[in-house]
Amino acid sequence: MKPILNCAGVLALSLAAAAAWAGEADIRHGRYLIQTSGCNDCHTAGYMQKDGHVPEAEWLTGDTLGWQGPWGTTYPANLRLLFSQIDEKTWLARARLPMRPPMPSPSLRAMSDDDLRAIYRYVKSLGAKGQPAPAYVPPGGKVATPYFDLTPKNLPVVAGK
Repeated sequence: MKPILNCAGVLALSLAAAAAWAGEADIRHGRYLIQTSGCNDCHTAGYMQKDGHVPEAEWLTGDTLGWQGPWGTTYPANLRLLFSQIDEKTWLARARLPMRPPMPSPSLRAMSDDDLRAIYRYVKSLGAKGQPAPAYVPPGGKVATPYFDLTPKNLPVVAGK
């Protein structure tokens, strides 16, 4: 009976180690996707201005710098707080929904479920940190923060339209 118990114990430890390795691989892949997909450009304060030289401990904590256009004024969410409040299944569903500009929703929707899971697992691994981003301001509303104005100007008139 002892050899069977020993084999079962070794198998259980092997499965646990494989699961931990798979989890680490997901986290590494999620980090890679965050870095290469431009997530930090908006969701990490000062990231673009500092040419990406922001400590990883500060990544994805949102920003108070708004993005204004015909849709109103949006703010990059604190993904670390958001992901601490939702589960993976909710994230997968949310990532497939349209979002206000300048969020590149089509790019997010084009990602595989495995990619989205890796992003979720990476962000969760960072832990909750920071404050929520300011709330969305509808068109014409009072904006109390700095913002980029993305309102199209002097668009050419297309014949027949």
